[in-house]
Amino acid sequence: MSTQLPLLIELGTEELPVKALPGLAQAFFDGVVAALQKRGVAVDATGARPLYTPRRLAVLLPGVGTEQPEQRSEVLGPYLNIALDAEGKPTRALEGFAAKAGVEWTTLERTSDAKGERFVHRSVKPGARTAELLPEVLAEAIAGMPVPKPMRWGGHDYAFARPVHWLVLLLGEEVVPAQVLGVAAGRSSRGHRFEANGPVEIAAPGQYVEALRAAKVLVDPAERRARIVEQAEQAAAQAGGSARITEDNLEQVVCLTEWPAAVLCSFERDFLAVPQEALIETMEINQKFFPVLDAAGKLTEYFIGTANIESRDVAEVRKGYERVIRPRFADARFFFDEDLKQGLVAMGEGLKTVTYQAKLGTVADKVARVATLAEAIAVQVGADPAQARRAAELGKNDLQSRMVNEFPELQGIAGRHYALAAGEPQEVALAIDEAYMPRFSGDAIAGSRLGQVLAIAERADTLAGGFAAGLKPTGNKDPFALRRNALGLARTLIESGFELSLKELLERAAQAIGPLPAGKDGATASADPAELYDFILDRLRGYYADKGVPAAHFNAVAELRPASLADFDTRIAAIGTFAALPEADALAAANKRIGNILKKADIAIPEATDPALFAEDAERALGEAVEAALAETDGPLRQHDYVRVLERLAQVRPQVDAFFDQVMVNAEDPAVRGNRLALLKRLADRFGAVAAIGHLSA
Repeated sequence: MSTQLPLLIELGTEELPVKALPGLAQAFFDGVVAALQKRGVAVDATGARPLYTPRRLAVLLPGVGTEQPEQRSEVLGPYLNIALDAEGKPTRALEGFAAKAGVEWTTLERTSDAKGERFVHRSVKPGARTAELLPEVLAEAIAGMPVPKPMRWGGHDYAFARPVHWLVLLLGEEVVPAQVLGVAAGRSSRGHRFEANGPVEIAAPGQYVEALRAAKVLVDPAERRARIVEQAEQAAAQAGGSARITEDNLEQVVCLTEWPAAVLCSFERDFLAVPQEALIETMEINQKFFPVLDAAGKLTEYFIGTANIESRDVAEVRKGYERVIRPRFADARFFFDEDLKQGLVAMGEGLKTVTYQAKLGTVADKVARVATLAEAIAVQVGADPAQARRAAELGKNDLQSRMVNEFPELQGIAGRHYALAAGEPQEVALAIDEAYMPRFSGDAIAGSRLGQVLAIAERADTLAGGFAAGLKPTGNKDPFALRRNALGLARTLIESGFELSLKELLERAAQAIGPLPAGKDGATASADPAELYDFILDRLRGYYADKGVPAAHFNAVAELRPASLADFDTRIAAIGTFAALPEADALAAANKRIGNILKKADIAIPEATDPALFAEDAERALGEAVEAALAETDGPLRQHDYVRVLERLAQVRPQVDAFFDQVMVNAEDPAVRGNRLALLKRLADRFGAVAAIGHLSA
């Protein structure tokens, strides 16, 4: 077994693309480890992770074998009937095989398989030194990286994400000779471009992180992240507030800096009259600043910039950050003021001339459909139908606003502000905003009942319209985001707890769309509610998988195709509780067996059992147990208390086990056989009223 030494690889570049940087670093790290392991080199990656800054990608492994293990090979040759002639002399086939192996045929070994005895060449050669393999390992790892837009530089014919300027390649304390992308390996890294611009000699891999820290480079992204958060929180506390730090914004600041330093800045309070979402959007998306919020979560006049340098004149840095943000804020204030002059209701007039989709009409047409649907849903769930219609009628008007034209992410949010300014009820204004929720993966659903109604109506119309217009997703193409809309609709129905029939909702939405022209032949197309239901269920499969629900549990409920997704969710939870019972496995297997028996039944199965036809004690006991369980679960089943239903049914396991041990279901007497099948069917139907639990049987 070879000894192990630490390995350091650092690829120094021009500033790398911010959003691609973490992925490039992970791919580089994974590629190096995989290439080493593929060659049989032992790798100790304990605690190791990608190290990177805007100017470098690094792999630091605690231990790597110094050489490969012995390389054993076995090459199968011709069978004896082909390799030797009648006199036992080698044929041309055997001589060719031996020549290719570089040995005399007499030194070849023999082996046997199902077809007979054959020649085989076995060899053992020493493993190569890891230092000799590293150049190809490095080249292979780089070639496998997902470089978004490769660029060329100088007169070279190779390409990378950005020009490469240096390469550190150390195995232990020794430099490994190699050349990659036109750069020869050495032990010289580079310090911070402004704070410590110059070579940094790395004596050994273990000194890498500290050596760069001394040169004002925090090469570990986790360390930069912690420093950024700590400094931002301290700066915000100085202003009497707290920093708003989103994961996406933080990640980009981490990828923009090597030596982050927080700078507390401010802007004129007059700008706070603008909706805070627009100001926050500008600060985070355009400038990568951290807004400062007060104790109530409201935006203050402070924000935090993160410099990539500890400036000797912080005031000048602050002025620069404040200067760059003012024009954007001034634009936002202008757009907001102009929109207020026009008013939200007046904005809606423009929707009549905006095409939503060629076959589906204008945005105004969509608004009308959603308003009618929202009104009907509101009646069913106990929301105010008049407010639901009003919210839907105003819900898309802000698309004609200057604010949304400049900040598309503020759709709905701007509408809420304009609705409040126009004197609309708080509930209506909030619903206009919440109709877009969930806006992204992991986002919460609408919080208010009216908002949930509008979110459901909006997505149901989008799905029905998309399918009717032939816009079903294919592969990665989903121009109308129908997958996202389906999941948003499903989540809202489930998490709101609305006992709405999804099937009826989709039928109503499809009818509102009506038949659409499908082609030049004059044929028409419309949304198929059943197909839409299946499409939504398919999205739910991933939703529940993310929650840790086994696929078998999902399939057990999906087979019943419950009309209400809230009911679907209740059944999923009940199956999870049932599966934890000690009787679950046996009963699931029994249900599966019962299902197979019933499928093969060659006689009509009675609806009820006749106790007089019970011939065995075991079937008589099961009959009594089943009837008692049915009587005791009628009420819970009507109340959708599926956990109670399944827990009660689990109590019949002893009688089920005894029945299958002692009773032959397919008795010769048709009446007895039919009675036994009826008994099994009554038990299976009650289980099946909750879920197809046979799916739980492996």
